[in-house]
This record gives sequence, structure tokens and C-alpha cells, in this order.
Amino acid sequence: MGARQWVRDALTQVYERRLARQLVGADVPRHVGAIIDGNRRWARATGLLDPNAGHRRGADRIASFLGWCDEAGVEVVTLFLLSTDNLSRPEPELTPLLRIIEGVAEDLSAPDRRWQLRPVGALGLLPAETVAVLKEAEEVTRGRPGAHVNLAVGYGGRREIADAVRSLLAEHASRGTTLDELIGVLDVEHIAEHLYTRGQPDPDLVIRTSGEQRLSGFLLWQTAHSEFYFTDVYWPDFRRVDFLRALRAYAARHRRFGG
Repeated sequence: MGARQWVRDALTQVYERRLARQLVGADVPRHVGAIIDGNRRWARATGLLDPNAGHRRGADRIASFLGWCDEAGVEVVTLFLLSTDNLSRPEPELTPLLRIIEGVAEDLSAPDRRWQLRPVGALGLLPAETVAVLKEAEEVTRGRPGAHVNLAVGYGGRREIADAVRSLLAEHASRGTTLDELIGVLDVEHIAEHLYTRGQPDPDLVIRTSGEQRLSGFLLWQTAHSEFYFTDVYWPDFRRVDFLRALRAYAARHRRFGG
């Protein structure tokens, strides 16, 4: 390590400790959503020809991120790993990405991990082997004491809402509810009960890396009252100090929920 890098690292640690002190007693989001973007651009920026090198580096960052969430007291984390749009990528690009995601699920569900994993998305669109890995990760982590971690794979916000409405209609059809009866009682909470994230609080804070300032279909229903934090940092370079900055920005905002 060069002298300049040593100095930068030392200054970052001092700043990080100061941020952590500022957050003592501050409001902490119960649920954090993360759009972990910029892996391929990170690979290009660092001169790597294989874009999957960026995805692998980004995958290595996830456990650290979840550890920071644990330290802060975050109860639920949703990680946007693969959208339904991503499923249209060419097979030579998509298959390695799916293998990396499977590796993430296996790593986060290892016996020494504390998190409870839950795959969220249109799993029917995914290869059977990927679904099997995600389901196994969910099963072996059930009841663990740590945070609930949603792995959004094959996820699309519009698809989720359509699936929720389809599930709602099927449930009421099985009860013999007529369409007129359902129209008379239907409320937003009835749809919320059929979302992939049912039973969980909506995200208080959504973080997106890489400089993009859009949701890309991420949790469209659930983010109606969320706070958003956008950073130019590519996900593989996202550090604890960047996470603390996001928490500081969240704590400084006054959430009125339309009031």
C-alpha cells in the first residue's frame, strides 16, 4: 500500500467514526432496499474485459453490506439482483450472472450466517436449477435470528402487482366471492397482502448506486412513501462510509406520509 493510499484510508476511517457518532440515537430505517447497480461499469472502469468480473466483485460486497445493516439495526433488506428485463440478456451473459446469484444465495445461507433469506420475484421465469438454489437457501435459513433478506431475482414491479391481483382474484374465486362483491370491498391492503413482500414493512429507505436516479421497476407498490438515496459510487466500491452517509441523509429528512 502506498503512502497516499494509507493516508486516504486513515482519513476515511476518521470520517466514518464521526458519521457513526452522529447517528447515535438517530432514526434508523426498518427496511432498506438496495438497487446494487454499476457492476459492469466498474469492470470497464478498472480495465477488466469480462463484465462478469464486476458482478463477482459486486457479489462479494453483499455480505459486508448486510453486516452494516445489522450494525445499524435494520430489520429487513431487499436486494435487487436481477430484473425481469435482465432475463432477456443473451445466454452467454445471463447464465454466468445466474451462477453468480446462486453463489450469493449459497454464501448468505451458509451455517455461520444469521440472515433469513426469501426469494422474491417471478420464479417461474427462472431456470429450475436457480429456483432450487433460492428455495433451498430460504428453507435452511428459516428461523435464523438475523435480519430478513429478500433476494429480488427475476423481479419486476409491474409483474409483482399483476401477480398480486391474480392471486387475490384466485383466492376470492375459491371462496365463491362474486366479482360484484369483491368490487364492493376491495382496498389497497387486500392487494398488499398478496405482494411478494407480504407481512413485511415497506421500505423506509431505498439506496441506488452508480449515479442512476430511477427505480427501474423496483418495489413500485411498496416505495410509495420511501425515501431515496442516490450515489455515484459503483456497487463494487460501495463502502461502509457510503452506507452511513445514506443513513445520515435518511435521518435528516422529516417523513410526513402526505400529511
